[in-house]
Amino acid sequence: MTRKPMETNGTIAPLTNVALFAELIERVANAPRHLPRMASFTGFSGYGKTVAATYGANKTRARYVEVGESWTKAKFCRALLTELGGDTRGTVADMVDRIIETLITSTAPLIIDEFDHVVRRGYMETVREIHDKSNAPIILIGEELLPLTIAGKSERFHNRMLDWVAAEPADAHDARVLAGFYCPDLTVEDDLLDLILKTSERRVRRICVNLERVREFARTEGLKKVGRETWGDRALFSGLAPKARAV
Repeated sequence: MTRKPMETNGTIAPLTNVALFAELIERVANAPRHLPRMASFTGFSGYGKTVAATYGANKTRARYVEVGESWTKAKFCRALLTELGGDTRGTVADMVDRIIETLITSTAPLIIDEFDHVVRRGYMETVREIHDKSNAPIILIGEELLPLTIAGKSERFHNRMLDWVAAEPADAHDARVLAGFYCPDLTVEDDLLDLILKTSERRVRRICVNLERVREFARTEGLKKVGRETWGDRALFSGLAPKARAV
């Protein structure tokens, strides 16, 4: 599944996790054949893992599958075969054989997003079989505790991992890059970006939500520059659930 990467002025936004993921996928794809060629990219929700995967998929022409929470093993195999351009008919065993045959002849990496669902639904050993028999480079994307969950579920699967890379919280550079992407006609001053970083707990998704609030405020007020003083005590999104209102 080819997705449009984050671009600014025709170039990829150089976020920290975009660089980390690009380095990981290159390392796995170029690993010697006698080494395992599977790795994970994990982190807390909102850290921008999927943005990084989108860039990686486009750069390397990787096959990309985002697993649904309700997916069965059969649904996963059908989705993966659809991505690979293969025949989705037959039993699960038939589809797994077809997936392996296709990956053996392909040099493109495979990215499996939301891999936590695969673990919870109990078919991670199917992914191990695909890896072992195809020797395809596979990147698994999931939440912060995925490595520990895998270790506790299957020693055989855990032993197939080449590397475990943790997504990083956003820093000031990332916030500035995102501001340039989402607010291209607006100068967001450093003191306001610092506040946005702190309030957002350095999560890319929340930073984007808050930049949109700033952009809308600037548009309404006819401003070309917004700093902390101009923003005042207006609310920023922290992700915290609101307190119950008094009746």
